[in-house]
This record gives sequence, structure tokens and C-alpha cells, in this order.
Amino acid sequence: MSVNMTQRKKVTLGQLRKRYQENEPLVMLTCYDATFAYLEDEAGVDILLVGDSLGQTIQGHTSTLPVQIEDMVYHTQCVARGNTNAFILADMSFGSYLVSEDEAVANAVKLMKAGANMVKLEGGAPVLPIVRRLTQMGIPVCAHLGFTPQSLNLFGGYFVQGKTEISASELKSAALDMQEAGAAMVLFEMVPASVATEITQLLSVPTIGIGAGPNCSGQVLVLQDILGIYPGRSPKFSKNFMKDSSSIQEAVSAYVHAVKSRVFPTMENSF
Repeated sequence: MSVNMTQRKKVTLGQLRKRYQENEPLVMLTCYDATFAYLEDEAGVDILLVGDSLGQTIQGHTSTLPVQIEDMVYHTQCVARGNTNAFILADMSFGSYLVSEDEAVANAVKLMKAGANMVKLEGGAPVLPIVRRLTQMGIPVCAHLGFTPQSLNLFGGYFVQGKTEISASELKSAALDMQEAGAAMVLFEMVPASVATEITQLLSVPTIGIGAGPNCSGQVLVLQDILGIYPGRSPKFSKNFMKDSSSIQEAVSAYVHAVKSRVFPTMENSF
């Protein structure tokens, strides 16, 4: 289901909001270079996520922690050069927004100048002032809640968040606080589907799920996972779309179609 580029318009935050309001699922996929930016854009991906997951998929690290803001700027520039119409969301790397608000603003500005249309940062209450300040300065923010990979050492591993009544309530409060602070989008990672569904219904901004069930406003996966080329066991919430495809282009298009038609994810891909 490749999208003809002559028919595709530039995806803006306003258009994402309109699609959300019209209940059209949003499709996000990680992207780290110009070639895949072109391919994903052509396939109809709404949002290219320049994720700090590049620490594992591109750099070969065991986590996202070693990734530097300079890495994020470089890969955002690469994606921007290959992209024509998709919306670009760039991760703020570990440590790039934790030292001070001024440093957070400076690093967010670097990503926007590199070609990002929005930045994503992880965490709840401690980053609310940063979300508020960035938004006031005209920098759109996506809040990342649930399992936050940059806090891997605190969690002690890859564990589902929001499983208890207390933690689910805390997650709900964090999402509402992020929306109040100005976050234009909220991403939930490894959250029970029932919890993500409830919070999605409470919010007036789009939610993006990864391991958060089928009822978020949109879905995101890691490119290497949908192509089945990342070494090791594939996460439960992902799916190898390359398995039934004859080309990479076909696999990415199949992912877009599956999300848009609400065929993916199923409860089997959820917690």
C-alpha cells in the first residue's frame, strides 16, 4: 500500500491533530537515515521517530544511555534530508535535558534546527517544567511515559509499568499533567492495554502506543523489529512484517496498512 508522493501533503502538527480528531490511527516508525526516511515517507508513515534506540540498532550498545545529543542531531539531519512530507519527531538523549532547563532548551533547539518538528523526552513530574518551557517557546513536545528506557537502571530491567492500581493512577496523573503543561502528544511504552485505553479516553491529545494495546491514537515500532533483523528475541509487542513480504518497501507499507486499518496491534501484542 505505497502512497503516491504526488498525492501526499506535508504532515504538520495541525494535520496530526485533525487525523486524531477524525479517529484516524497515526502511524509512527523509527528512522535513522536518509534512505529509510524516503522509503518510510513514500509508504505513508505519518511520523518518523529519530529514536535514541539508535544506540542499540545503529551503534551496537546494550541500552540508549550512551547516546549523545550530537548523535541525535546528526541522525535527525540525515532523516530530514531524505524526508519530503512526513512529520519528524526526535528524541532528546539521556542527560540532554536533566542538568538544567537552559541546557534542555539549548539541546531542543539543536534538534529543531536539525530538522525535527517535535522533540520527545522521558519522565513525569521532574520534567514538567521543561515541557512547559519548551512549549511556551514554540517547541512541540511529546511526553514519553510508562517504561522509559533511559531509566532502565532504576527499573532494574524491562518491566511493564502501571500494573497496580496505585501505579496506574500515577500514570494517569502524569499524563494529565503533561497535557496541562503543553505536551502535544503522549507516548506510552509497555503499559497494560486497559490502562492506556482509559488514559487515551481522558486526554484531548493523541496517544502513541508501543506495547500499550490497540486503543491508543496511534502506534510506533522499531524499524529493525518490523523487518526482523534485530538480533535476539523480538519483543512481544512487535511483529515481523518482513515475514510475509517480498521487499522492505512492502513490509513497511504492510505495517502502515495494519495500523491504519486497526489490524495491528492485537491483544496478543499487548500487556
